[in-house]
Amino acid sequence: MLIYGRNPVLEAIREGQVGQVWVARGVERWLLQELERLGAAYRVVPRVELDQMVRTTQHQGLVAELESLAYADAEAPFRRAEERGELPLLVLLDGITDPRNYGALIRSAFALGAHGVVTEARRSAPLTALVLKASAGAARRIPLVQVKNLPRYLEELKGRGLWIYGTSGRASRTLGELDYRRPLAVVVGSEGEGMRRLVAERCDELLRIPLVEGAESLNAAVALGVVLYQVGLARGAPGLR
Repeated sequence: MLIYGRNPVLEAIREGQVGQVWVARGVERWLLQELERLGAAYRVVPRVELDQMVRTTQHQGLVAELESLAYADAEAPFRRAEERGELPLLVLLDGITDPRNYGALIRSAFALGAHGVVTEARRSAPLTALVLKASAGAARRIPLVQVKNLPRYLEELKGRGLWIYGTSGRASRTLGELDYRRPLAVVVGSEGEGMRRLVAERCDELLRIPLVEGAESLNAAVALGVVLYQVGLARGAPGLR
């Protein structure tokens, strides 16, 4: 897998995940010094070579090769919660097919303490370098799980004692009215159509984020961030009190 952009590449190097690095001729001297400080093996090449490698000019003069992203096993989020001594908090994505949205949602989930992100095989963007870049590297730092059937998986979670909260702009209850001090799975639907009916029907609660009159709905990653922040406040998460 090839990743590009200065922040994603430098972060991956710091975590020891990178093999070869390519740098565009003419980049600032500080960037070469940082690569040398990190012990990265790099080659300086014409900028057009990077353009062709990643099929974009938006690489900021830095491209790296690393192992492809892989899905975690279904128990990984629960192991993470147990290791931290926390109530499980999963994020479930229904119909998120844009890789930038997928990456942004992963970034929000990781930053705000979720233990895993779950998608359905047929209705999700694939794990690509674009997802990793949009997640600012978080796609390698939180378990990503893929299931065959999301409605059926929701039933399995209920059997394990999790409550299912779905986000919907048409919900009658706001996020401030619900109890978050319980094992939770938060479902986010696509920005265009929201959750599918079969998914919404399996939610224990539907919640909405109250907005000022005339405001358009929030994008999926921002909405998820607001909900997870509320969860963290309710649970007394460090740094959110």
